[in-house]
Amino acid sequence: MNSNAGTFLYPEFISMAHLSEPSFVERIRASFARQNAMHLIRATLPVVEEGRTEIHLPHWEGVEQQHGFVHGGVVGMIADSAAGYAAMTRVPAEASVLTVEFKMNLMAPADGEQLIARGAVVRSGRTLIVTRAEVFAVKGGKESLCALMQQTIMVMHGKGEK
Repeated sequence: MNSNAGTFLYPEFISMAHLSEPSFVERIRASFARQNAMHLIRATLPVVEEGRTEIHLPHWEGVEQQHGFVHGGVVGMIADSAAGYAAMTRVPAEASVLTVEFKMNLMAPADGEQLIARGAVVRSGRTLIVTRAEVFAVKGGKESLCALMQQTIMVMHGKGEK
């Protein structure tokens, strides 16, 4: 982890695949726009970079559990999507990705005005990509880590999205 709070980088695994496809950001944003589940919870995708994405979620009544925190299932949704889209930055345009497994630790209540899920690629392979996501609750401008996830993504070569 570097000195930037909540930022983890694995520069030894940065690929050059995006150089042959300069429009990977637009492709990923278009995919996110087709995700009805993300619209349902009012999530946005403000950051798309090579091997890294961020999903932001406002805290609103529709995503709360009985104690007023953002529900753990919703925290899992944004972590899964942030890490999945980070993986998608590494695949060719004619491929798509699918989560095959993840492990999530809910470390603190998701209590804040907004949540930020930061997804990053840990290691890219032709068939499998290992990713990681950290979810932060933002309260009064201060970020607090509330969840940590590790994920395995399957690359589906030659199979686009619906």
